[in-house]
Amino acid sequence: MLIAGVWHDYLYNPLLNLLFFLYGGPAFGNLGLAIVELTVLLRLALLPFTVLEERSSWRYGLIREKLDSVARDFKNDAVRRKEKVRELLAEHRINYWSKSVTLIVQGVVLVLLYQVFIGGIRFTSHESLYTWVSPPASVNTDFFGWDISARSFGWAAAVGIFLFVSIYLNLRRESRVTRGDVLYAIGFPIFTVLLLLLLPMMKSLFIMTSLIFGRLVHFARLYFFKSVRS
Repeated sequence: MLIAGVWHDYLYNPLLNLLFFLYGGPAFGNLGLAIVELTVLLRLALLPFTVLEERSSWRYGLIREKLDSVARDFKNDAVRRKEKVRELLAEHRINYWSKSVTLIVQGVVLVLLYQVFIGGIRFTSHESLYTWVSPPASVNTDFFGWDISARSFGWAAAVGIFLFVSIYLNLRRESRVTRGDVLYAIGFPIFTVLLLLLLPMMKSLFIMTSLIFGRLVHFARLYFFKSVRS
């Protein structure tokens, strides 16, 4: 099928080759380190979208008082409240399409990595490496004492804790915290941990690396814009 061919030839196979190029070079034969490097390269490629996302967050912080005023003035009129909020966001050129692009691309890569991990590293008849990529004699899945091919409660829990702390820090800067915000702050990290417990540790490693990268960009924005708001 056409879609399957495009997926394999233009997404799956390039990712497989890039992963093993890193594995045989900068990762020094460590597949876990290669995944970390691949994640960083991905986030660097998506950096323009991340910067746009951070700029929108900064602008959102600047109009937070106006948004709170709209919420108070139209607390009994949900339709008008949403209209006013949309007007404010449009006036200050705030949108989150860049965040959607970043999440979608990372989601696709996450699926591809899993597919590569469960099939590609075994070099079946469907795999092919480019001429500039040397096939490894064996694949080392040990990442400083953790086997990235196995499930890991510790890594899954670490991702959950990181998510919770990040959400909590963001909520601390909000003037109004709803019950839904609290449920999200607790429920989303728990759901993420439960999901990661069903998958190999390489998923947790990818997500954790991406989260740390995103947080570093966030702190850089706070520093350069001299703002305590996000």
